[in-house]
Amino acid sequence: MAKTPKRPVAGLPDKDTLLAFLREAGEAEKSDIARAFGLKGAERRMLREMLRELEAEGKLGKRGRKGFAEAGTLPPVGVVDVVARTDDGEMLVQLVKGEADAPQAVLVADKDRRGPAPAMGDRLLVKLSRAGEGWEARLVKKLDSDNSKLLGVVRKGNREVRIEPVDKKDKEFLVIPASLAEGLKDGDLVLAAAEKREGRYGPKRGKVLEHIGREDDPRAASIIAIHQHNIPAGFSEAVEAEAGDQEVPTLKGREDLRHIPFVTIDPQDARDHDDAVYAEPDTDEKNPDGWIVWVSIADVAAYVRPNTQLDREARAKGNSTYFPDRVEPMLPEVLSNGLCSLKQGENRATMAVRMVFDATGKKVSHKFTRGLMRSHAKLSYEQAQAAIDGAPDDVTGPIMDAILYPLWNAYACMLKGRERRAPLAIESLERRVKMSPDGGIEAILPRKSLEAHRLIEEMMVQANVCAAETLEKARTPLIYRVHETPSQEKIFNLSDFLHTIGKSWTKGEAPTTKRFNKLLGEVKDTAHAEVVNEVVLRTQMQAFYTPSNVGHFGLNLDRYAHFTSPIRRYADLMVHRGLIRACGFGDDGLTDREMSELEAIADHITETERRSMAAERAAMDRYIAAFLEEHVGAMFTGRITGVTRFGLFVRLDETGADGLVPVSSLGDEYFIHDDRTHALVGERSGKRFPLGYNVEVLLVEATPITGGLVLQMMSDPAPRDPNAPSPRLGMRGRSGKGGGGFKGGGKGGPKSARARNGGKPHGKPLGGLKGVKKGKRK
Repeated sequence: MAKTPKRPVAGLPDKDTLLAFLREAGEAEKSDIARAFGLKGAERRMLREMLRELEAEGKLGKRGRKGFAEAGTLPPVGVVDVVARTDDGEMLVQLVKGEADAPQAVLVADKDRRGPAPAMGDRLLVKLSRAGEGWEARLVKKLDSDNSKLLGVVRKGNREVRIEPVDKKDKEFLVIPASLAEGLKDGDLVLAAAEKREGRYGPKRGKVLEHIGREDDPRAASIIAIHQHNIPAGFSEAVEAEAGDQEVPTLKGREDLRHIPFVTIDPQDARDHDDAVYAEPDTDEKNPDGWIVWVSIADVAAYVRPNTQLDREARAKGNSTYFPDRVEPMLPEVLSNGLCSLKQGENRATMAVRMVFDATGKKVSHKFTRGLMRSHAKLSYEQAQAAIDGAPDDVTGPIMDAILYPLWNAYACMLKGRERRAPLAIESLERRVKMSPDGGIEAILPRKSLEAHRLIEEMMVQANVCAAETLEKARTPLIYRVHETPSQEKIFNLSDFLHTIGKSWTKGEAPTTKRFNKLLGEVKDTAHAEVVNEVVLRTQMQAFYTPSNVGHFGLNLDRYAHFTSPIRRYADLMVHRGLIRACGFGDDGLTDREMSELEAIADHITETERRSMAAERAAMDRYIAAFLEEHVGAMFTGRITGVTRFGLFVRLDETGADGLVPVSSLGDEYFIHDDRTHALVGERSGKRFPLGYNVEVLLVEATPITGGLVLQMMSDPAPRDPNAPSPRLGMRGRSGKGGGGFKGGGKGGPKSARARNGGKPHGKPLGGLKGVKKGKRK
């Protein structure tokens, strides 16, 4: 890849001439030098000696096995590894075939490049150049995947140092040579890379790329999730400076909305407030008993302008990622918790929509405006709900008649339209981790579902619909939030499952939200309610972003876009820019270039959303495992939420944690996975462990570093289903075929917790956890 220098004068060069040649060439092998100077025979031997002398003098550096370069220099183009980060968060790269003399270079961000940013350990092809006293690298392309990298925890033994993976699906570990293990401590979290295996057998050798933290850090779960899922953390110095160099816009080009008494209603621990609401009766005689609803959203587009460094980093992040102990925000805190947050009593730039509904809850008109607003009050969901339920406080009491009652009355009107539309009415219980002041886990609590939540949700949904309608009418391209109709395969699986609980769904019947809601209504308040809600949820397709509209099945809407959360979602920021362009609100709207890139942007932010969801789930699993580690040996009640050929997944009632019951611990016979009825079925007895079955389990193992829970089944299986065909014999050992057969080891088996505890668990009570019986720690 080195450039070809001018042909030198023939004959053996002196040392200065040779160094000048290498300086121009970047790097060269001995044969290339000899060819360039026309050297043969004895002159080639003399050249070899000259190269040795220059290397001994520290004037030459080796590049690979045969290459040479002037010491301390880099070639114009080279293959590098990302090896470190500076204090400012910049990546440092090292030439792959460079020796100790080869300097590191700073990887410079390319403002025109799209896609995921390079990460620690990545191998890149870059252009290299001097920059003052150092070197810069500009990315040409990434050359490898992340398959060789491992996020793990250091385990130091007497004879070796291992890196054990934090991913419970990954069974391979790396061995670190003693020469590279200096400074490593047992329990360190590190990012490591596998090196080329010297032989065909034995463990893989590795090297540590980056020290992440400690496994005993209370925040380890989120730290692991951030690195494991490549969540971009922090901001560059340039972005922080750009974000800090902002101020609240004036009224120029904006409508003054400060007379409207907006209120924000958010979770108690919310730090940013990107939406505010207000409602009042419509006084228009043509709309009797109608309502006017205002939704005011932070005008993030006023601060994050297209093609700035701030915009590029926001797009790369795609969205904010939320963990129990921290947030990795899409925007720097000076914006997300400052200028873009609709703080009580402070002027804030807004993009607002005024919606008019008739007495039946039908939206009859809407209009967007770009304005300046001032929040009248900051409320929590619980605070607003308590006020409506008859327990106002010092904040809510004075605003009941003017603000809160009108909001609830407007929602009651809008609810008529929602019920007519019949969006999917799945009920799923969410849980949250309550952190203690020292960063530990205090409790796992269910999230309450309040009418205040549903009020804000419906007002946001309607504002999102208005955004999509406005952009479509103006023929301005936009990114839709779409949710496709469930596939035929998913409906067939649902039909098979419903047959096992005595419910029917004709396989040829078209899926609609009304049909799903009818089913959910039939099982409400029955023993099957929770499992049917979960199966219906699994039947749905994943929502995604796209510039091509196919509607939103779950909300039962023909068009839908995300507009209401631009602080934490790049999709919403793009919709804001579209509205600025479509409505003529300024020169900082959607650009021609962005319109040409909408499909790529939509694909990218769909990917970043799913990346964040996976990271959030992984962190939650680890936090729950850490919480339950002290309760190993205890009995829990739960429900089977997953059936596989290798075991059962059981969700514990109190914490919502999912643990695995290995099939080997289920009994004295072979169990066959019946994927049609979602059950493990005893080969001879026909007894079954079906999906949704309520059981008692014993916690055998909780591993915080991986988030894994291993459970022991303590309940007997359900009786044989007389309507089911008899299980076939001879299925033993056919993993992956015909359902797969596996033998249990007796109830608990000789190595089980039941056997160890003399047939039943015992020990001290477990601190008031419901659904938990006494047990003893392992």
